[in-house]
Amino acid sequence: MYIACIVPIKTTATNLGLKIHELDTFKGWTPPDGPFDLIIAVSFGLFIPSRLLSAAKYGGLNVHPSLLPDLRGPAPLHHTLISGRKTTGITLQTLHHKHFDHGIILDQTPAPVPNPDSCTVSELLDFLAPKGANMLVNGIRNRYFVPPLKEVGSRATVYSDDGSNKFAHAAKITPEDRHIDWQNWTWTQISRRQRVLQPLWNKALVPTRKKTDGDITQNLNGRRIIFGDLQPVPQETVPESEGLKLLPGVPFISTGQKSSLFVYTVDGQLLRLSRLKVEGDKFNDALIAAQKARMFSPNTVRFSDVEFSLFLNPLH
Repeated sequence: MYIACIVPIKTTATNLGLKIHELDTFKGWTPPDGPFDLIIAVSFGLFIPSRLLSAAKYGGLNVHPSLLPDLRGPAPLHHTLISGRKTTGITLQTLHHKHFDHGIILDQTPAPVPNPDSCTVSELLDFLAPKGANMLVNGIRNRYFVPPLKEVGSRATVYSDDGSNKFAHAAKITPEDRHIDWQNWTWTQISRRQRVLQPLWNKALVPTRKKTDGDITQNLNGRRIIFGDLQPVPQETVPESEGLKLLPGVPFISTGQKSSLFVYTVDGQLLRLSRLKVEGDKFNDALIAAQKARMFSPNTVRFSDVEFSLFLNPLH
């Protein structure tokens, strides 16, 4: 047996006396010492080339933490939680010669998302990993990989908000997935991403001073603003700020709540910004960090005879 792996399985393989090959690419590499029967890939980021699958007597097997074909892709756990699914599952499939997650489905079972309103990626992984391991062992013991292969089909049923059936792609998570879209994301969407992808961020204009030939000039430059925490608070916290619901993504200070920084979401949820940092600086109390960066407009707005100081521009 040959194993191309990373920790923690490396320790187990070493203890069992198995040969280990740590690879960054399969280019130019072929397992030595003769033919092999089966390739198994679990949480493995490299695509197994067709030449290796063809060389294996029974091809390859893969365990995927979703009900395929729903949530094909490298980040099914993240997208399960971001989309607010209550049910996910495990799939045992063959390794496809051309595409990730397009193999023949040999076994599949649904599983409830534990505590879906608070579940994290690590918690979901800990819940599904033993189920996936058992499915893989069962598939090997029962020789599901031996032709003729029996396709069990997909039991996945996913409904969009309009009630239509559709399957989603679990694309790789990138920094843009943490970039808050204040004009379109509701508090539910923001809170899910905050729980799953921490930390979230935006850009805002930050004044910078430059000294040239004895003269000091001030420019506004876009800087990344990273949030340590976004906390929902009742409207009654700042009742006079009702008019600012029309400005989602514009942080403000109320004269009645001078020690706190607030912002509204597009669906009218009032949030308190607890901690943030301006790119290149350290996390601090949100209001202190914003004031230190001189991010507030010198002008104020007034609602219900209460003045509010606003950011120089909306978070974007």
